[in-house]
Amino acid sequence: MDKYGLIGYPLGHSFSKTFFNKKFEAEKIDAEYVNFEIENVREIKNVLRENPELKGLNVTLPYKTQVIPFLDDIDEDARRIGAVNVIKFTRGLFGKIKLKGYNSDITGFKQSIDPLLNQSHRKALILGTGGASRAVFQGLKQLGVGATFVSRHPKETGITYADITPKIMEQYTVIVNTTPLGMHPNIEESPAIPYSLITPNHLLYDLLYNPNETLFMKKGKEKGAVVKNGLEMLLLQAFAAWHIWQK
Repeated sequence: MDKYGLIGYPLGHSFSKTFFNKKFEAEKIDAEYVNFEIENVREIKNVLRENPELKGLNVTLPYKTQVIPFLDDIDEDARRIGAVNVIKFTRGLFGKIKLKGYNSDITGFKQSIDPLLNQSHRKALILGTGGASRAVFQGLKQLGVGATFVSRHPKETGITYADITPKIMEQYTVIVNTTPLGMHPNIEESPAIPYSLITPNHLLYDLLYNPNETLFMKKGKEKGAVVKNGLEMLLLQAFAAWHIWQK
């Protein structure tokens, strides 16, 4: 039986484990998906040693960047982003295992936002500067949308929430939330952007999917903006991971 899994800490409820095991059962694939909750990224060596039948891993927080030194190779998208969330195992000479890192977040994000983009969507604000924000940045770039990071504290690579002027809101018609603000159970929170300046030209995309409609999305909707949550991205990145493991 083939084995796939997820490394991260803490894991709690895992979308990937449920998704893949249901897929394997429905499609009669002789495989299982296991969670490996490891407190230190170096423990990946133990996971590999104890599970020789592994064909692939997903990687979640906080190891998407930390895992890179343990890989033999890395895909170009993952290199640009500086984060890996899929590892493919291949066996070379004398059965030696080679690990190659990929990023399927960028694929999921691009495929889910692309149908919503139109000619007026040329610039984007990315709220947050965590690992997911870099996949969003590269994804938007590949779709021809320039992006600027927004963070609470001044950073070299972007602006702060206090810097968002009416002119910026007019020009930057795509706003992507990559922060945890508004996630269940703290559903009364939302990023501190000037919602009064949102128009029907705006597209508000939230990487969160619990609740189904965040306060960020609700406030955008009230102003006539197109809104979308991150559930489809989550599904699409899982499909992309499976495709990577099978190719």
